[in-house]
Amino acid sequence: MLITSYNPAAWGDTLVAVMGPDTPSQSSRQAGDIVGIYDATDTAIGFNFFNVSQWLGAISGQGQVTLTAAQVATLNAAISASGLAGQLVDEATPRIVIGKIVAIADHPDSDHLHVTQVDLGATQAQIVCGAPNAALGQTVVAALPGAMMPDGKIIWAGALRGVESDGMLCAARELAIPGAPQARGILIMPDELAAGTPFDLAVATAVVAAQTA
Repeated sequence: MLITSYNPAAWGDTLVAVMGPDTPSQSSRQAGDIVGIYDATDTAIGFNFFNVSQWLGAISGQGQVTLTAAQVATLNAAISASGLAGQLVDEATPRIVIGKIVAIADHPDSDHLHVTQVDLGATQAQIVCGAPNAALGQTVVAALPGAMMPDGKIIWAGALRGVESDGMLCAARELAIPGAPQARGILIMPDELAAGTPFDLAVATAVVAAQTA
């Protein structure tokens, strides 16, 4: 996976590229304007590109940005020229998608968490969810491992009270939908949306407007 973000107000002309979660034992190496971050097996899990405009020119947008295949290739050439190990992997698979709750059970070690099985179209994921309105058969928005939320939080696979969870079922406020209610609860989407469909902010905004009218 590849998550790239750019925040000139906070970091200056620096592009941050994330390819994996932080690990308890990791290291960094710098060569010129590039810093590589590596896990305990010396696998690259991220890169920071200082003065990134020297390679990509001006970057439009702020927060999470999507690089073209040509831009990824340019940065990979810069990594190779620097002598650092690792490469960026151009990966455009959507990480926030429509899902269908096809099974739900109480968490064995919690009085409010649920263990859901979510149909994602081509795959199925187990996601632990604490929303009070989660129920069997709902059409929901699932943030999968590698998703960057609007607030900058990155979703990784993990465990909640000992039960594996491969993502998060999203509330409207977590998706930064205009007019989203602040009460707890996941966003319920129209059933006609197919599992695996990429999340569409415009569609979700219309759904929230209808639900709160």
